[in-house]
Parts: sequence; structure tokens; C-alpha cells
Amino acid sequence: MDPLKQSLDKDLEKIVHVEAAARSLSGRYSTLSLALLFIGFSGLLALVVSGFSGNTTLIVFAAVLGAYMALNIGANDVANNVGPAVGAKAMTLMWALIIAAICESAGALLAGGDVVSTISSGIIDPTQVTDSQTFIWAMMSALMAAALWVNLATWIGAPVSTTHAVVGGVMGAGIAAVGVSLIQWETLGAIAASWVISPVLGGVIAAAFLAFIKVNVIYREDKIAAAQRWIPLLIAIMAGSFFCYLMLKGLSHVWKPSSIVILILSGAVFLACWAMMRPIIRSQSEGMENRNQSLRTLFRFPLICSAALLSFAHGANDVANAIGPLAAILHSLQDGQVEAQVSVPIWVMLIGAFGISLGLFLYGPKLIRMVGARITKMNPMRAFCVALSAAVTVIVASGLGLPVSSTHIAVGAVFGVGFFREYYTSRQRVLRQVERRAENETGWDGATLNSPERRKIKSVPQMVPEEIAHRKLVRRSHFLTIIAAWVITVPASALLSAGIFVIVKTVMKIAL
Repeated sequence: MDPLKQSLDKDLEKIVHVEAAARSLSGRYSTLSLALLFIGFSGLLALVVSGFSGNTTLIVFAAVLGAYMALNIGANDVANNVGPAVGAKAMTLMWALIIAAICESAGALLAGGDVVSTISSGIIDPTQVTDSQTFIWAMMSALMAAALWVNLATWIGAPVSTTHAVVGGVMGAGIAAVGVSLIQWETLGAIAASWVISPVLGGVIAAAFLAFIKVNVIYREDKIAAAQRWIPLLIAIMAGSFFCYLMLKGLSHVWKPSSIVILILSGAVFLACWAMMRPIIRSQSEGMENRNQSLRTLFRFPLICSAALLSFAHGANDVANAIGPLAAILHSLQDGQVEAQVSVPIWVMLIGAFGISLGLFLYGPKLIRMVGARITKMNPMRAFCVALSAAVTVIVASGLGLPVSSTHIAVGAVFGVGFFREYYTSRQRVLRQVERRAENETGWDGATLNSPERRKIKSVPQMVPEEIAHRKLVRRSHFLTIIAAWVITVPASALLSAGIFVIVKTVMKIAL
């Protein structure tokens, strides 16, 4: 090769790398600029609404913290709703961002509630905080600590529960302000139990649905006939479950029907959807090839619908994590009282709703890719099981009175699907390998083995190479990182909040 041409190619390659790095750096600066612009606009809005009163500085600072927290919720939490659908290629990343942003905002504004809990699930006793100024400092510290922790978790690529981050922040600031007597230990114990309950329950239910689909649809000789029979039922289960989920979580602020009413309405939605989807699936599947790719096509639209519904419920339920402490601060500044529940001004709700959507657009893609593709490989059937598990798990947990985290449920369902695939794939490989060896050594034909013979073969694991039985389909590094982030979320945000409170209190005393 001509040395001059070779040198020119190397120079051009360096220029390409420099341009790529410049574009990446420019993109980071533009997203940061938009985030800072939104935070600044939120502070300006608070300044105008406050009417330049005596507490204007604190109101503006509280609004800035609320906007920062909303951005972090959008960047971290929303990925759990749309990540599996993106990883399964049911929709593009851009469409996922658009659908999630619209549904999150709609859920927050339409069903977010005009009254929110400010003490984060009753984690502290508000009657022991008699000084409104101390309460304001504690809420600001909690909000700042929770936002910083979620920001750090997003940076390292770990989806965490923003509710747990706020709980830890409120707990840490409360202990620093009043002492451990302030903590409601029963509530804290229930929240700690949800660390285990949420992901395990979500994973087991997702694995159970995937097992059902594999046995009854994927591994049937006539996949299309099996799909026509079972997919309408699965979609109907999804419709009924999500309706119940929305009644329990997403719309509970605006309408609180009795359990009997919810059960009857959910059953009606289930039956109506089942009757409607049977002819639709039959029509869609006509002429399809008898292979898994056809099944993926049939699951695509229901998966998109489930992602949209999850986003709506999340926006309605979790917007309080951003605006709850902010609303509490405003109430204390205006009325001088500490309340467990307060009304939410519309401008505060707007900051929460649009902050979540903007955070999703600016920083959400990283966690969407993590949840959707990097933990384990997704396809529409597996992603459908994850979404369905999220709704069913919330229903089961609510019926049992168990505290659960939507983030832990969704990510636990992804783990459940991945680990079940490891187990199921290894067993299938074991059976095929043993049948081949049995055929070679005994003359049996593996295709004609009866059930007793198959059971005998399954009991001979020593005949199978170790590597066949232990194929890893879940990335252990991501699994361990996420579990570690879950475990330390409450204590880390508590310690951070307590430290911030001590600093704020010391600075304010010196200033005053």
C-alpha cells in the first residue's frame, strides 16, 4: 500500500473520531442546557406566583429542587415502563419517548390528585415537628438528597425506586431535626420488606406467564392455531389487570370505588376484551407463517398499549415524589403549619408533570436501553410478560396489603424472565443432548421416547456437559449493580439528607 495513502487514511480516521467526540460533547452540553433552562424557568414561575413576598427566596429554591427531582424521576423511573418494549423492538426509542412523555404528563395532570401526602408514606410523625422552619429545612434537605441520589443512580445505570429515595431523605432529615423518636418504625419495616417482596413477586409472575406462553404457544406444532386460542385470553387478562391497576393506583386520587366495584368492572373489561380480540387475532394471523416471528407480530400492539398504560399510572402515582415535599414547603411557608397532606397548586403540578417528561427525553434513553436490552435479551412475548407482571403484581400486593415498588416490580420481572429462560433453555438442551446420547448408546429413537423413558433420561444429568446446563442469559454485572443500588437507596439518601440538613441548619443560624 502507498505510504502516503496509508498516512492519509489514518489522518482521516482521527478526524472522524474527533468529530464524533465533538458531537457527543455538544449533545451533552445541549441536554444540560435544556435541563438548566427548565430549572430556571421553574424558579422564575415560583417567583412570579409568590408575588415577591417575604418568603420568595425559599419558595424559589424549593421550586428549583422540585424541578430537579422531577427531571431525575423522568430520567430514571420511566425507563421501567417502556424499556422492555424498546428492547423487544416493538417500537423505536423515539416513539417510546413520545408515548411515555404524553402518558406520564396526562397521568400526572389528570389523575395526579390535588392533595398529596407530604411525609412520604407516613415515615415520620408530623405532630412531633412543631417548628415550621425546621420542617421546611428538613423537606428541602430530603428533596435535595433524594434528587442527588437518583441522579447518581442514573449516571451509573441503575434503575432505583424514587419513592424509596424520598423515604430515605425524609427519614434522614427527620432524625437529624428531631431524633429517632420521629420515625414510624412499622412503616419503615414495611418499606424495607418491599425491597424483597417487589422484585421476587414481579419476577415469579413474569416467569409464570412466560412459561405459559412457551408451553401453550411457542413450542406447539401449530403455533398459529395456538396463538388464535391463547393470545386473545392473554390480552384480555392484560386489559382487565390494567383497568384494575389504574383503579387502584393511577386513578385513586380522583375516584375511589369499592373493591367489589373494581372487581366487577375489571371482570367486565376482561370479558369484553376477550370477545373483541378473538376475531381480531384470527384475522391478523390468517396467512402467517408457522414460526415465532409471526407470534412476535401479534404481541407487538398489546405491548405498546401496556407501556402507555404503565406510563399513565406511573405519572399519576409517582408525581407526588417530586411535588409532595415542594407542596409541603409551600404550605408551611404560607400557613405556618405542618400537615401530613396538603393541596397542590396547579403551577406545582405543572412543574412535576413536565419535569418528568423532559427528564425522560433528555436522560431517559440510557436507562431505557439498560432495562430493555442490557440485562437480558427481550422479544415481544417476554416484554409482554414483564408489563403484565407489573399490573398483576400491584393487584396481588394490594389485595394482600403488601407494600411494593413499581420500579422493583418491573426490573424484577425482567430478571425473572431472564432467569427463567436460563433454566428452561438449559433443561431443553439437557434433554436434547441426553436423547442424542441415548440414541447413540442404546439405539433408542429420541423422537419416539415415551413419558417414563423421558423421565428416566431427565434424571441423568451426569451425561450432560457442564457448559450446556449453565448458559448465562442474564448479565450478572448489571444484576449485582442494580441489587446493590436497591439495598443502599434508603440508607444512602438518609445519610445524605441528614448531612445536608445539618449544613443548612448551621448556615441559616450563622446567617440569622
